[in-house]
Amino acid sequence: MILPMTGQITGNTDRVALIAGRGRLPELVDAALRMSGNPPLIAALADNAPETLRPTLVFRLETLGSFLAELHRAGVGTLCMAGAIGRPQVDAARIDAATRPMVPRLMQALALGDDGALRIVMALFEEAGFALRAAHEICPDLLMPEAVLTQAAPRSGDEALADLGRATLAEMGACDQGQACVIRQGRVVAREDARGTDAMLADLAAPSGQRMTGQGGILYKGPKPGQDTRADLPTIGLETARGAVRAGLSGIVLQAGQVFTLERAELLAQLDAAGLFLWGRR
Repeated sequence: MILPMTGQITGNTDRVALIAGRGRLPELVDAALRMSGNPPLIAALADNAPETLRPTLVFRLETLGSFLAELHRAGVGTLCMAGAIGRPQVDAARIDAATRPMVPRLMQALALGDDGALRIVMALFEEAGFALRAAHEICPDLLMPEAVLTQAAPRSGDEALADLGRATLAEMGACDQGQACVIRQGRVVAREDARGTDAMLADLAAPSGQRMTGQGGILYKGPKPGQDTRADLPTIGLETARGAVRAGLSGIVLQAGQVFTLERAELLAQLDAAGLFLWGRR
């Protein structure tokens, strides 16, 4: 068990550290925390720094133990993870003494899917004395509501496509693989891989992809069944809307209350202009 560093906490422990990855979400979480009067300490994994925030601390997986000790010294008591983070390469020669006891579990994490890996990392954070706060607890207004938000609405056949999308995600989640799929003409034509949703849609829009004019279909997106939603909650943004349009889809179905919708006004304008629907469904 990894114990908290003793004698190294300075000041109170109400401070939040935001471990920020790529994309818009870290910027929005940072802004919400600042508005609440609790500006966070910004930290980032090496080679995964956010585009619009300047990290105070940059760490490597090989120095995770020292990083957590530094957070304690800074008076941090709560961690929030937001944004996309790629899997790091580990250099055994760079593992420091504070991290060495964690190595077996870190190696186990790197061998698992995203949810399994994050569960181990979050357990290490908690065992080191930190509370975890989910990004959606800080920014609940970013979650997709149970509603149709666009001018276009789903048609009668889209209910069955959404059911198939949900079943497909359950199947993918059992293998801890992906949070999105595309359903067209009653069959699964694409499943999200490690490259993400936008890359999957780009493949469909490519000349060699599955796009055929007028075929329609839906993008279905949601968390994996049983996923720990304190990290890696699914997200869509303006680029996702553009990808759905280019792929010739009829709409996007999201699990209501389980997916972030970023740049919502611009996203809806893009979908409305192209006649696609956005449906939040339980």
